[in-house]
Formats: sequence, structure tokens, C-alpha cells
Amino acid sequence: MKKLLLAFGLFTLSFVTAQTNQKIYDIIDAVSAERIENDITTLVNFGTRNTFSDTISNTRGIGAARRWIKQEFESISKNCDACLNVFYQKDFVTKDGNNRVPHDAWVVNVVAIQKGTKYPNRYIIMSGDIDSRASDTMDFTTDAPGANDNASGMAGTMEAARVLSKYKFENSIVYVGLSGEEQGLFGGAGLAAYAKEKGWEIIGILNNDMIGNIEGVDGVIDNRTFRIFSEPVPPTETERERTLKRFYGGEVDGISRQLARYIHKNVKIYMPEMNPMMVYRLDRFGRGGHHRPFNDLGFAGIRIMEAHENYTQQHQDIREENGIKYGDVLEHVNFNYAKKLTAVNAINLASIAWAPPSPKKVAIGGIVEADVKFKWEKVDGAVGYKIYWRDTTSPTWDYSRYVGDVSEFTLDGIVIDNFFFGIASVGANGFESIITFPNDIIRN
Repeated sequence: MKKLLLAFGLFTLSFVTAQTNQKIYDIIDAVSAERIENDITTLVNFGTRNTFSDTISNTRGIGAARRWIKQEFESISKNCDACLNVFYQKDFVTKDGNNRVPHDAWVVNVVAIQKGTKYPNRYIIMSGDIDSRASDTMDFTTDAPGANDNASGMAGTMEAARVLSKYKFENSIVYVGLSGEEQGLFGGAGLAAYAKEKGWEIIGILNNDMIGNIEGVDGVIDNRTFRIFSEPVPPTETERERTLKRFYGGEVDGISRQLARYIHKNVKIYMPEMNPMMVYRLDRFGRGGHHRPFNDLGFAGIRIMEAHENYTQQHQDIREENGIKYGDVLEHVNFNYAKKLTAVNAINLASIAWAPPSPKKVAIGGIVEADVKFKWEKVDGAVGYKIYWRDTTSPTWDYSRYVGDVSEFTLDGIVIDNFFFGIASVGANGFESIITFPNDIIRN
């Protein structure tokens, strides 16, 4: 009888992990295009949100904008029984050595933390940028509405907080408005350093920068496709780790790339109408975003953004020249598209926050053998594990096998030379961790 019950339990878990979860669909449905439009409109109406603009006025400038964002987070927290810890995190930036800084000032981020019930020191982060800019980044008085860049990402972050604050999660979620992006990623650098100093275990950051435009400068109109930028491996990896990759692989399997693959897979499952496009690059060609300071310290981080940019609407004074209207104004934002990309963030924040930690140590073996074998250290909260593998030329994890609550397993008849492999932990609720690429070798 015990054997029968055990078999039934394993069957049930396998069945659950193969299915979708209704709560994720509920999260998608709860995201509101109307609320996002209202928030973007409010941010635009501050005139300019240049990091070095007015901090005293209640109606114009970066000071008014960040106070309003903080008030919104506090209002959200009030509606969820004080579930958010809302505060400013700031660093002082000076003109010295910074050619995009017109005067010394505090760069102030607005942070809202929804603490996890089981792993409060593990954080998954969603960020948007508070600041905007005119054509001249040193011009902090001219109107710079920044409707898409990046009121859209900031509004999406606030909306995700509204929706997800209705739920309890095992891991902590951080919703943050970052400042100083246009002058040199100062806000991200400040928060990343703060997190490291506080000993946060960062699962990853989802940086949202421009999630509202569907018409590209090339004339393409597309309200389904979006990009996920991720670097291949952390810049902090050691020379030994680089050398091992020559023999064992992993050149495109760093922690940020695994985060990107997780998001890609989740969207394909729950939002099949969307077209997530992984871009194997830290960011756009020669450009940067607020996930980079986290990457610089060895944390996982990706950028989510629209697929088709319009450069006449970025970093431009509002004007018309030769029949072309320049400026990042409200009329160019597609609020339903911003809603979709906000939902992309929300379902991945939730899935990761509901999942157990990833295995930290995963060993692989099978050199000159017909089978590939694995050993890993079990993690707290996991009721089972899932082996993933893919062709070495595939960008996504294409094959998988749930193997139960074990710490080693052999895949019979699969040759180690022909695939890449990874291990995810699975919780009792069916949610999976981000995949861990093997980081040790089983010697024969």
C-alpha cells in the first residue's frame, strides 16, 4: 500500500509540474492598461524628470516625481496591510570626473520591498527609470516628458507592485524606480552597491527600459514582439572559469542568460500570443541600461524592452523639422503593449518568487561513456528536480525530465558531448527555479 501511495504521489507531482497555474493567468488578467496610462500621464506632467532638475517644486522636476512615486508605493502598501517596505536609497554624485553631471546632487532611488515569507533575504527585482532627458543631457530645465523613455518602465513597475502585492511569496520582490540612468547609470550602481553591502542574495533584476512603443523608426509596427537582452557570462568570472569553458562549454550559459531563458520559456507557456526575442548581448549595440551595474558586481540581470525603437522619440527636444515630429511624448505610447510587457514581468517575478532556490552545486559526468550522469546538492524547499538539456546550437532548453526528490541521476543513452545540460529545483506548488548550469565535473 505504501508503494502504491508513493507512486501515486510521484505521479501527482509530475502531473502538477507539467501543468499551468491558474494564479499566473489571474496575474496577467489583473494588469491594467488604464492604470498604466494614468501613471505615465502623471509622470509626463512633471515637465522634466532630469535627475538634476528641480527638487523643491511639488509639480515639476525629479523631486516631485520621486515623491509621487513613493506616495504611490505607500498607498499600495496601505492596501495590502503594510506589505511593502518603502524608502529612498540615495548616493551623492559630483561634477568631478563626470562629463554628464551639470552640478553636484543626490541621486535618489525609490524602493519598495515585498518581503518573502520563507527566504526574506533572496530578492528578485523589477526596475524602471524615474529620470528623463532632453537632447542635451546637461539641460535640466527644458521640458523632457520621457513618456516612453522611461515613464513606461516606471509605470509598469508600479503596476506590477499593485498586482503582486495581493499575493504572498516565499522570496522577496523589490520594485524600484532608479534615477540617474541618463547620466551614467548612477541609480543602478548605487542600489547594486547597497544590496551587496546589505548582503542581499539577488536572484536577478528585470530592468524595464522603454516598454511602450510599437512603431519603429524603420516603419515596422509590432505589438507582440519584445527583446530580452542578457550577457553571456558574468564579468566577474575567474580566469580558471574561462579556461574550463574551453573544454566543458558554458560560453553562453551564465546566470543572466539563464534568467533570460527562464523568462522566454514562461512567456511561451502563459502568453503564447507574445513573441519574446532573446538578444545575446548585454544591451543594444554600444549602449547600456540599469541592469549593467548589477552585472558588474556579479549579479544576474536582464533588460526587457520593446523590439522596435524610434530614435526620433528618444533623447530629443520636442520640435518639428522637415516634417518629422521629434520628442518622447504621450501620443507615441501604446498602453496595451505596455500592459503586456508589464504582465511579462509580473508573471516571471511571481514564478521566481514562488519557486525554491536553484541548486548551487551541480556536477556532471559521462566522458567517453554512453550515458550522462549528474549529482547535485539538494536545496531547501524543493520536492524534486528537473533535468534540462538542449542541442549545443539551440538558444532554449528544449528537452526535460522530472526525476523526483533525488540528488543524482543518469540519463541513459544520451551522450554528454552532443548537448548542454542544466538542473532546476521544483517546489510543491509546481514552480521551478532558474536552471543551474553544471559547475563541477564527476570524474570516472
